Amino acid sequence: MKTTLLTLALALVLLPSALSAQMTDEERAARAAARAAAMNEPRPIEALESMWIEDLTWMEIRDAIRGGKTTALVVTGGVESNGPHLSSGKHNVSNRLMAESVALALGNALVAPLVTLEPGNPSGPVTLGNTGPMVSQETYIAWLTDIGDSLRGMGFTEVYYLGDSGGNQRGQQAAADALTAKYNGTPTVFHHLPEFYNHTQVRQYIQEELGIPEQMEYTASQGSDGIHEELSIAAIMSVYDPETIRYDQRVAAGRASINGISLEPLEQTQALGRQLIELRTRITVEAIEALRQGGSGH
Repeated sequence: MKTTLLTLALALVLLPSALSAQMTDEERAARAAARAAAMNEPRPIEALESMWIEDLTWMEIRDAIRGGKTTALVVTGGVESNGPHLSSGKHNVSNRLMAESVALALGNALVAPLVTLEPGNPSGPVTLGNTGPMVSQETYIAWLTDIGDSLRGMGFTEVYYLGDSGGNQRGQQAAADALTAKYNGTPTVFHHLPEFYNHTQVRQYIQEELGIPEQMEYTASQGSDGIHEELSIAAIMSVYDPETIRYDQRVAAGRASINGISLEPLEQTQALGRQLIELRTRITVEAIEALRQGGSGH
């Protein structure tokens, strides 16, 4: 009986707007009551523990937000050419670990579905091996803006854009600016967080703090091997799945190194990856806390 009532309530909530315009005041009141009933229906089963919105039921999302998880993370990656060893979705692989780590450290955050494509030129010439797909900058900005706006409508009061690729930063800032102008922080604040894109700091940490002599300039996009791969990203990806860095194939081909640093043994590389996840998480959370305490926003 309860299931039937909930189904009826949801059906009334989802009536097309054209029909809604023809309703009487009494019918609109009934629809509002049905919406309230649906939204307040108690969850009939124990909630799943996850910080990923897409893993949760609508009731679990509702109850998590009501319970204080009012921060949403929009984490962006991309698909690009990264040399002969790394999966083209390297940023997305890294983000699966980083998003969860940041959300866990914050304690009051849920993670939106990863934005797995990045901006570029989708109308380029036909080139076998050209890596993508990608979307135009205009589409990307509109996409991120709609995602943030939708999260506001779900009840989140903080939305942070975290991008692991340099090409994503402009779109994230534009989306945050557009939504800030639209809502002026009420009831939701929107921030692009450039501190999440902290690879320069990570390279410096590896070489200066850990004393690992990777042959790569701090601000460069490639090191001595001349490919778009570096120790930090390979180490983080190895924690998720060694196959994403083709570890076994590299060992077999005598290529298990990057920029002068061996990736063997695997356990040592994975230990470094976990250490770097912690470092990047700390940098990100400190930046979010500074914004919350009234520091300079982005």
